[in-house]
Amino acid sequence: MKKKTASKSSSSTKSSSLERVWSAQVVDGAERAASRAMLHAVGFTRDDFRKSQVGVCSTWSQVTPCNIHIDQLAVQVAMGINEAGGKAVVFNTITISDGISMGTEGMKYSLVSREVIADSIETVVGCEGFDGFVAIGGCDKNMPGCLIAMARLNRPAVFVYGGTILPGDFEGRPVDIVSCFEAVGQHAAGKLTDDKLAALETVAIPGAGACGGMYTANTMASAIEALGMSLPNSSAQTAIGDDKKTDCEQAGAAVLNLIRLGIRPRDILTKKAFENAITLVMALGGSTNAVLHLLAMANAAGVKLTLDDFTRIGRKTPVLADLKPSGKYVMAELVKIGGTVPLMKMLLAKGLFHGDCLTVTGKTMAENLKGAPSYPAGQDVVRGFDNPIKKNGHLVILRGNLAPGGAVAKISGKEGLRFEGKAICFDSEEKALQAILAGKVKKGHVVVIRTEGPKGGPGMREMLSPTSAIMGRGLGKDVALITDGRFSGGSHGFVIGHITPEAFEGGPIAVIHNGDPIAIDAESRTLTLEIPAKELKARLKAWKQPKPRYTRGVLAKYAATVRSASEGAVTDLLS
Repeated sequence: MKKKTASKSSSSTKSSSLERVWSAQVVDGAERAASRAMLHAVGFTRDDFRKSQVGVCSTWSQVTPCNIHIDQLAVQVAMGINEAGGKAVVFNTITISDGISMGTEGMKYSLVSREVIADSIETVVGCEGFDGFVAIGGCDKNMPGCLIAMARLNRPAVFVYGGTILPGDFEGRPVDIVSCFEAVGQHAAGKLTDDKLAALETVAIPGAGACGGMYTANTMASAIEALGMSLPNSSAQTAIGDDKKTDCEQAGAAVLNLIRLGIRPRDILTKKAFENAITLVMALGGSTNAVLHLLAMANAAGVKLTLDDFTRIGRKTPVLADLKPSGKYVMAELVKIGGTVPLMKMLLAKGLFHGDCLTVTGKTMAENLKGAPSYPAGQDVVRGFDNPIKKNGHLVILRGNLAPGGAVAKISGKEGLRFEGKAICFDSEEKALQAILAGKVKKGHVVVIRTEGPKGGPGMREMLSPTSAIMGRGLGKDVALITDGRFSGGSHGFVIGHITPEAFEGGPIAVIHNGDPIAIDAESRTLTLEIPAKELKARLKAWKQPKPRYTRGVLAKYAATVRSASEGAVTDLLS
């Protein structure tokens, strides 16, 4: 592979230019004395200016348990970098908490934070002249945000997952954050007392780590590992433990190896790599958010990825992992039996994985998996191909007169494959939740939640509160929900999101009336408003766009630049 060369360095700080492509521009030569003076003040020695400078992007924050421990992981990464001969520089970016803000106006900032994270990492790495970097993410938007920045910058980089949380214990059964959301519906239905609800909330989150099921955090960590951008099994480790510390130290050494070899993210982030990521997400029963984020990450890498790729790969990839929210087990159980590596080995052997993709180890995926262990006999967390949870993918792309630009359904098979019902419409998540909790949503309803899209929300909130309330009230098989918003990885039931065009842009979802018949068919992959075409055309012609909800600040900027969910809700200008 052809290596890059740096600008000429002065003899006072001269080292291998191949390892200091960007930092040499910042610290080499007499004219850069002021830059070196600033760095002496933060702990650099004279010798450090001869080393590759490697950023360590920490997403530490007290905002959420997903990230509360990441400052310590950043120390371990920095140690690995320094011991491998580089010079680590730790910096921070933001995180928000979906779980805390869910169901509130604040949740509109969630997807926006993905862009802020990507922009902030790009800003620091680009400004400071780092020769490479390691990014550590814990919560949902950290991970795609970090990968978008890596793809844009295209400097040697490794992603480290902060790790999954251990399950809580409530009356002898494992619980997590989704248990609390569903308990709200149970409480509203009179199935759970005030005291029981209070007791549950005190034990559901026992410590540090990302939400414990195959929700968005664990889904995206697994997808990134399948992309080749993290070390083997980085996605399948608990947040607190020696394995995660070792992963961090090894990531620090790995980024130095990438710098020396001249391997950059876009060498790894190929179309085949994204196909591997989609395949693993399908096999794991992962979050619908993977569609949105993988499209965005591919866009940043210059890879053409579309909704049709998810359909193509989903048709041949079974769901093998019996993980929450629709399954039995939490991520910690997958960790116990060996993590994601044995599953990727199975997929490779079945011909469903591309083994020739390059990874951050400097080796191919097949080389990484050679000699990897298989799952132990007798485990039932991950099934064999002869006994899948579902014979094909659970992430189903729907089209039809209600979603001409596409929509994303999460169909585990437990809900059935077809639903027909009457629309009950709400123009916000809050109004829908109030109606569900009040018992106004009945068997046979299709709950329509609109004006929650990327532009209309703005920010495309996750509908975890309404979907959990539906499950908690025992209506999971009797009610469907469609939205131009999106879903938490914890959502399950007959749910369809990412409907495009969104209501704010005059998509057909904007003109559904209460009582309209709606048909959802996962086999024909259609979403249909069953009214005459002439009637639909007349309604769309009479529709008028509402005024923007925000006219200043980050939400207004986002609404003005964001593209549709079917394009990943990206804010980069596309050619």
